[in-house]
Amino acid sequence: MQNHQKFYINGQWVDPLTDERIDVINPATEKAFSQIGSAGAEDVDRAVNAARDAFNTYSTWDVEQRLTLLEAILESYKERYDDIAGAISMEMGAPLDLARGYQTQLGQSHIVAAMQSLRRFRFESEEDGMVLRHEPIGVCGLITPWNWPLSQVAVKVFPALAAGCTVVLKPSEESPLGAMVFAEVMDQAGVPPGVFNLINGYGPVAGNAISSHPNIDMISFTGSTRGGIAVAKSAANSVKRVGQELGGKSANIILEDANLSEAVIKGIHYGMGNSGQSCNAPTRMLVPEAKMDEAIEAAQIAVGQITVDDPALAGDHLGPVINLSQFEKIQELIHRGINEGATLIAGGPGRPSNFETGYYVKPTVFANVDNNMVIAREEIFGPVICIIGYQNEEEAIRIANDSDYGLAGYVCSENMEHAKAIASRLRAGQIAINYKGGNAETPFGGYKQSGNGRDRGKWGLLEFLEVKAITGL
Repeated sequence: MQNHQKFYINGQWVDPLTDERIDVINPATEKAFSQIGSAGAEDVDRAVNAARDAFNTYSTWDVEQRLTLLEAILESYKERYDDIAGAISMEMGAPLDLARGYQTQLGQSHIVAAMQSLRRFRFESEEDGMVLRHEPIGVCGLITPWNWPLSQVAVKVFPALAAGCTVVLKPSEESPLGAMVFAEVMDQAGVPPGVFNLINGYGPVAGNAISSHPNIDMISFTGSTRGGIAVAKSAANSVKRVGQELGGKSANIILEDANLSEAVIKGIHYGMGNSGQSCNAPTRMLVPEAKMDEAIEAAQIAVGQITVDDPALAGDHLGPVINLSQFEKIQELIHRGINEGATLIAGGPGRPSNFETGYYVKPTVFANVDNNMVIAREEIFGPVICIIGYQNEEEAIRIANDSDYGLAGYVCSENMEHAKAIASRLRAGQIAINYKGGNAETPFGGYKQSGNGRDRGKWGLLEFLEVKAITGL
């Protein structure tokens, strides 16, 4: 196995202070192919102390100095692009074309977006007889998930550096290796010692040590709602800022005036991308009850177009889900949907017939789902979509908003004004009309139990800034 057991602290690769190691599993083979170190509280202390010392100097850098650094990181990232993509494919089972495409491209796009925001942002202004200053919040603890490993690292690290903050990053222990290549990118680009630090470890140990650390000024967390609650509780004693992007169960309202077949087929493909492991996936598809049979037929056509295959192969297909625990959870929820009386129209329990090993899941669609069923309430985080019928638009809006989550929503219509009117009534952080999403500068975050705060663009930059008012001028 490759050795990735060191941490990157204060500009150096250092050995962990604990003896515990964590296997990194390839979900396509179910076998470990590397190991990482497992940080304890003392390792986190080392990283935080380095970040605190570096903040004293780095926070005084002007905009041009920070832009120059980000430009150097961008060039280094481009040089290591294929290495990052290869690591992502092996550690989380992303097919090669996906890993080389959106998975790694998004990381690069977040560097560019942070630079654009930094160039445009006014850090000091005068109004109403006072000076308003935006200043870096301090040392930031960044805890990132496994499903979009480099995108979620980049969307936090680069706005933080653009703001003048220093960071301690803990990537998911499920997909840490792309982040370790990322640390090499930062080192190669000449990031000053202590400005960027990386440690690995388990959430309840390393993550808790970060979120509870008195010398960390802010936590930015992306992950499950359960994990976000734990982070917020841990951070509360030191009254630090906590930004969270959490779970989702996004509704996709296909209106009467939409091209139903086209909207259903696109929605199935969209929702099952990345093996369904996206927090903003449109997993609750709402269709007019009178058109349920037509929607079922279109969904079956869509699933017939989707293949599941080895992530080491090129091509447009789904790979496995991340690990055994997630595989078993998805299987349990598929069985739960059958037992609840939903109509299974594609997929179902077990692996696809061409796989005996690997955490592969059949692309699965349920129809005639009631919004009170568990499969309509719980975030499944796999290639499973529920089709729910509605009698009229008011009921569709009610069903869409009847969720603990509010990360994203979708509206399909041939009439843009109609779609906008429905979108304005959905309680979610971003609404995509006809599946046209935003870009790296579009604010990303949720309502309700989907979190608070926003990533991306100027919104992401603001997350890492404090506002100071100077009066008496």
